[in-house]
Amino acid sequence: MTAIDVIGLVAATLTTASFLPQAVMVLQTRKTDGISLAMYLLFTSGVAVWLSYGILIGSGPVIIANAITLVLAACILSMKVQAVRAQRRHRAYGVAQGATLATSAPIAS
Repeated sequence: MTAIDVIGLVAATLTTASFLPQAVMVLQTRKTDGISLAMYLLFTSGVAVWLSYGILIGSGPVIIANAITLVLAACILSMKVQAVRAQRRHRAYGVAQGATLATSAPIAS
């Protein structure tokens, strides 16, 4: 292993490790309220492109780091998308129900 590979491996380890606490917290709590859907879409796409780049240039550190990060980021992105969809369904149901209640005539007693 060359000195350049060692530097790449250290960089890959540090950047992947920096992502792990957030990933572990989201996977354990299943709460994605504090993260941006747009950011995770861009981040996950970027990691996929970095992985492709690593494969094309044959760089082990780039491939390993981005493969691990892509799996974790894709899991979090999937959870965030599910949460956003559930929130939209809940809002649509609440608005429809609220509109029905607001326009209903009171029952005479």
